[in-house]
Order: sequence, then structure tokens, then C-alpha cells
Amino acid sequence: MKIEKQLQDVLAASRKLNLIEDTKVQEVLLDLANEARKNSSFILAENQKDLDRMDAADPKFDRLKLTGERIEGIAADIENVARLESPVGKILKETIRPNGLKINKVTVPFGVIGIIYEARPNVTFDVFALNLKSGNACVLKGGSDAINSNKAIVSIIQNVLRKFNIDENTVTLLPAGREETDEMLRANKYIDLVIPRGSQGLINYVRENATIPVIETGAGICHTYFDEFGDLNKGVEIVFNAKTRRVSVCNALDCFVIHESRLNDLPEFAKKLATQEVVIYADEKSFEKIKDIYPGELLFPATEESFGTEFLSMKMAIKTVSSFDEAISHINQYSSKHSEAIVTEDAGRINTFRKVIDASSIYSNASTAFTDGAQFGLGAEIGISTQKLHARGPMALEELTSYKWIIEGSGQIRPK
Repeated sequence: MKIEKQLQDVLAASRKLNLIEDTKVQEVLLDLANEARKNSSFILAENQKDLDRMDAADPKFDRLKLTGERIEGIAADIENVARLESPVGKILKETIRPNGLKINKVTVPFGVIGIIYEARPNVTFDVFALNLKSGNACVLKGGSDAINSNKAIVSIIQNVLRKFNIDENTVTLLPAGREETDEMLRANKYIDLVIPRGSQGLINYVRENATIPVIETGAGICHTYFDEFGDLNKGVEIVFNAKTRRVSVCNALDCFVIHESRLNDLPEFAKKLATQEVVIYADEKSFEKIKDIYPGELLFPATEESFGTEFLSMKMAIKTVSSFDEAISHINQYSSKHSEAIVTEDAGRINTFRKVIDASSIYSNASTAFTDGAQFGLGAEIGISTQKLHARGPMALEELTSYKWIIEGSGQIRPK
């Protein structure tokens, strides 16, 4: 095993973390935020090396790109995590049995968490901060497209760890090869949990090949439904923000679903979207409604492939429905169970939408762009879980803990 020594060192480092007080963890993270700012030029220079190797038209380019503003945002998120309450050592349940045994259910770190991710060097900072705050060591497996960025960031993190006399193997960056990925996914003796972040292909590969527990952070095929009782002004701004704020992220809008009774309002949505040159794949009814007002080079008839696609670019589909029930059916059919929204003033429909749409995050009269750990008040996130076991939606500190039972006795023995 090529990476076994690295994994042994991470496991050893993880066992030391349980003895570090949260006050020290907070100091480490606040110092790391400062070092990220101070080393911004170095990080950006290494990031540029990665950007130079990627086609700017690639949807992953924006995810890969770091800027001074983004580094400042990363540093602020690290500071937010530092100041959050530690999730470790919380008593979830306390019982005293008739025989006098005191039994507590207490939160504990997982131990070692592996993260496999593509073209998102900000994840390196976020993952480390969340893992350290929750008492976990982490094994990072970034893609080759971000190798220079990730190496630079890990070097800064390890310098800070050494400054505070914490084992630098608390965070380890593995080589970018496929062989190392396969070894990592079978490293049962060293890694307690693996979380993939990236394309559906990456997530499928991890799920199908891992012999250790996996939490899926699935693709974000996100819908917004504009109901017959929707407020037009709210709807136009919500759809525009969800689609155009940042197209390469998983909470970006992919399919706009509109009730046919509101098709006369569709040109208002289209005019706003045209300012950002959004490419639209429209079904027959919506195509007819906007074909004379939307730029011809940006408007195309929808095909079956237009629905259920995560575009990760300035592209979106439009689906016209004849009823609220049809909207529900369409969304549940094509949803990736990430984030779904309804725009309506009908409280009953909001209530029904919340109950029957199967997704980790359900919005009413708001943009899906808010599905993000920091926006949910979690400090940062390690991913958006689209599964239902253990964690769902933005995963942050609480989701990076398990629990153990602590039993305190005074000589009790169990009778035969």
C-alpha cells in the first residue's frame, strides 16, 4: 500500500486530538485565518498555475478559481467556525438505572475522515477547520486539477499546527493519482468515514468502490416552481438570483417550473435572465411565449435531456405544468434531492410542498442559493448530504461527530 505510512501517521495524530482543549483549537483556527490572509499572494500564485492548465470554459474553472475576495471569505468562515461551540462532549442522554449505573450518551469525533473532492481548493480550508473543531483528523484527496492550490494551502495549515505543537499529520494531502484513491477507499483500518465532493461520476465511483462508510454529497439538480398564486416581483428576483449568482455551485437553479396560468408573466423572467445571457431550453409552451422577445442565439427547444441535468453554467431548462400536482410530480421525478423551491402566496401549497417534495432543503419564497453551511449559521460546511442516514443537507460540526456510551458504576455486576 503506497499510502499506508501516511494513513498510519494520520490515525496516530487523530488519537492526540481528544486531549486538546477547545480554547486551543479556537486559537489555532483564528491564527490560520490570519495566515490565510497574510499568504494570499502565495495562494493565488499557486492557484494560477492550476488555472493555466484548465480551459476557462470548463464549468469547473469557477470552482477552481481563487481571488482575494474569496480568500477573505474563506478566512471569515474559519473565524466563524473557531467561535462556534464545540460539538464534542455533549451529553445527548443521561440515565440512572435501578441498579445505580449511571449511563450517558456523549458526542465524540469520528476519528479520521477522508474527503475526496474536485477542483475546489476552498474545500481544503473548510474541511480542515470543521474537522479540527470537531476533533477529527482528515485525509484529503484533491483532484490533479487543483494540486498546486491544495499543496499551498496544506503547507500553510501544517505550519500553523507546528506553531501550536500539534501533530502536522492531523491533516494529510494524498497524491492525486487514481491508485491512491482506490487505496484510500479500502483503508478500513485507518479511515472511519469518507465524504466525496464533486461530480456525480466521482460520487458514484466512491459509493461503488468504498469498503468504508460513505456520506454522499450528491449533485445539485435544483428546481424553482412559480405557482399560479406566486408574487411576480418575488419570483423574478428569486429565479434570477438562484440561476445567475454563481453558476458553478450545487445550489444553482437548473430548471424553472411554471404554472401555465402564469405564462403571460414569463417574459418578465426572460428579460431579467437575458441580461446575463442565460441559455434557455424551453418546453413547447414556454418557447412559444418568449420566442419573439428572447435572443435567438440563447433560446432552444427543450429535449428530455434538458430535465434532470445539473448545468453548472449559464444554462437552464423551463418546464410548463398545468397543475400544482404536476409540478410536484415533475420535481420529484428529476430532483437530485438537494434543494427545491416554491414561489407562492398560498400557505396550504407551501405546507404541501414541504411535506411531499423529497429533498434535503425545501424553500418557500426564497432562492436556493442559500443552501450553504455558512448561510445556515453552521460556520462552514463539509458538503451537502442528499442521503438520509446520519446526515442530510449542509453538514457541519454536529454531523462530524458520532457518540459513545459512558457507563459509571460503583461495583455493580450483572446477575446470572
